[in-house]
Amino acid sequence: MLKAIFTWWHGGTLGAKFHIKRRGVFVGQDELGNKYYEAKDTSDSYDGRKRRWVIFNGYAEASKVSPDWHGWLHHTFTEPPTTAPLPRKAWEQDHLPNLSGTRFAWRPKGSLTRGGERPRATGDYEAWKPD
Repeated sequence: MLKAIFTWWHGGTLGAKFHIKRRGVFVGQDELGNKYYEAKDTSDSYDGRKRRWVIFNGYAEASKVSPDWHGWLHHTFTEPPTTAPLPRKAWEQDHLPNLSGTRFAWRPKGSLTRGGERPRATGDYEAWKPD
């Protein structure tokens, strides 16, 4: 309960959730569990468009928003992906959030977090020596 009151990075504060419940309408949910809302009217808008929000499922990380929902949040698309999904090409991969800093991050050979073993240098490398 205290985490919900004082932290914004774990899915939204109680104040934000209260404001969105009072002023917004639930639009949809993505595959990661993030919930998307749109304002009922333009009364608290600064540019004449309805405000749109996302409440993250877990840690608030902007890369967890897929491209179709990102376009809807930024008013690129008028219809949300729940009613008008973007057409997908056969070569497109599924959206993945940025995994840097997590245990799922990519670690190349020789990385200290992967054991620190790197291949020996071949004969084409010559160490710099100060003159």
